[in-house]
Amino acid sequence: MPSLIQAAGVSPRFLDLLAREPLGELRVLDVGCGSGRLTLAMAPAARSVVGLDRDTAALEEARRHAAAAGLANVEFHEADVESASYEGWRPELVTAHLCASDAIVERAAAALPRGRALAMVAFHVDQWKETGRVSRFAYGESRMRSALEHAGFAVEALEVEQHVKRFGSVEEGLAAAVGLEDRWRTDGRWFRYIAFLEGGGRTLTRSHLLIKARRT
Repeated sequence: MPSLIQAAGVSPRFLDLLAREPLGELRVLDVGCGSGRLTLAMAPAARSVVGLDRDTAALEEARRHAAAAGLANVEFHEADVESASYEGWRPELVTAHLCASDAIVERAAAALPRGRALAMVAFHVDQWKETGRVSRFAYGESRMRSALEHAGFAVEALEVEQHVKRFGSVEEGLAAAVGLEDRWRTDGRWFRYIAFLEGGGRTLTRSHLLIKARRT
């Protein structure tokens, strides 16, 4: 049976959680798919995969990648995954990579048959903790567990995957965050991060929550 493709930026542990499902028998719905990184990683092993996102440019890029790879079992459609119903796609597995919310959990619960799984990677509350601000998209373990159980899921995996970069100087710390500067300047996090570095801090934390839960 074909295996999942290792994809840049996608946790091997998360792919392992997905690989434990009978993908070759399943219709997979990948919500908030963006340019299709996870969607395309699952396609060789899955019966079929549909990617949903509201970013039309990202969807066009995903379609180009799928065509270049010769994947005939993948579709991409425009949708706001926090307001649209998933039920019309008749999913047997719902996935989301760095796109998690209570609304997504609730819509997955409404669409999935009993015994089928939801698998997500969410930003953890420790993501970029050096900036002194928790993202509104981030989850702690207890909050995510509560959302899943409230929607009718039994939690099978709820794991924090964390990577901490360490630096020898302020300059190294600034260089490590250069791609984030514009976004962080908008909400004030950039100045907090500079203050952290100037105060002697020498780390930058990436922290994700890996989730797998089954519809009861």
